[in-house]
Amino acid sequence: MPLNIDKDLYRFRHIVKGRIRKDLKRFMSSKDMIGKEGDQLVRIPLPQIQIPRLRYGENPSGVGQGEGEGEGEGKPGQGPGEAGDKPGEHSLEVEVSFEELAQIMGEELELPNIQPKGQKEISSEKDKYTGISRVGPESLRHTRRTFRQALKRQISSGTYKGSSPIIVPIKEDKRYRSWKPTTQPMSNAVILYMMDVSGSMGKEQKEIVRSQAFWLDLWLKHQYKNVETRFIIHDAAAKEVDRHTFFHTRESGGTLISSAYTLCLKIMGQDYPAQDWNIYPFHFSDGDNWSGSDTSLCLEMLESKMLPRVNQFSYAQVESQYGSGQFINDLVGKFDADERVVVSQVPDREGIMNSIKELLGKGR
Repeated sequence: MPLNIDKDLYRFRHIVKGRIRKDLKRFMSSKDMIGKEGDQLVRIPLPQIQIPRLRYGENPSGVGQGEGEGEGEGKPGQGPGEAGDKPGEHSLEVEVSFEELAQIMGEELELPNIQPKGQKEISSEKDKYTGISRVGPESLRHTRRTFRQALKRQISSGTYKGSSPIIVPIKEDKRYRSWKPTTQPMSNAVILYMMDVSGSMGKEQKEIVRSQAFWLDLWLKHQYKNVETRFIIHDAAAKEVDRHTFFHTRESGGTLISSAYTLCLKIMGQDYPAQDWNIYPFHFSDGDNWSGSDTSLCLEMLESKMLPRVNQFSYAQVESQYGSGQFINDLVGKFDADERVVVSQVPDREGIMNSIKELLGKGR
């Protein structure tokens, strides 16, 4: 019976993955799914999977026999709404691990695996089994080596009988796996999110950024053992905030993009040496900047200070009816041939999936 249950569970998981893959674009553009995020799992509603119902036959008169009397009796059509003859639509929430979701995302978007640039030794250690010892805990006893040693002892002492091949290990026969701890160099990454929160970036634009950040986190955490995230908001001035503030700050003020890049470079210099960390700055804006001189300053900062230290600089321009949208044109004009700079336009929620593919598609 357990074997059949395992087969059914495997088949169900296979169906679920197929449905997720089929509707991945809808999930990427949905803000509802992000709210169902847990520590290691995300709950995804799949309305296409119907919950089976048992039907025992027609029963038009209700339970019991005879004519009904009293307040409990009702007729079709009475009450706040008419009874329907169509089955209701059921949604089923399934839990999918981040690892599974990242694999589906990578396969569907054909994302290349990232080649880490920097490595840093962290304090975690890994036990590596190196040989056999005469002492050790019973949980590491090597059964085959133990019985082999017992067999040798019994044969040499003449106590082994071929007609009754019973092998009884004693304390001196026991052998154990031995190990030694080794420090593993692990590739670490930091994601630096920068978002324009000036007056032209409204609630819908922030929701688009929030959805993109979820999927960017998902893929980079799938590629690296350790990922840190930092958040910067800016209008005419920039400041570092926590994740909640990043997505819920009210919009106001003008825009000086250079303020965000200055703070980003400061954080990188203080906490994330380029030789140890894989650094991914992501900037989200509607493309409106205060002046051409500030845009020139931004381009100079990117070229001389930021690009030599990062794996990739990514800029996603979220469409707004109030923003000029000029900044993406300035970036393309300056860095069109530089693979370290990737830009993407996000016209609306439907464009999130294509934007993610453009930002992550080079595998840097």
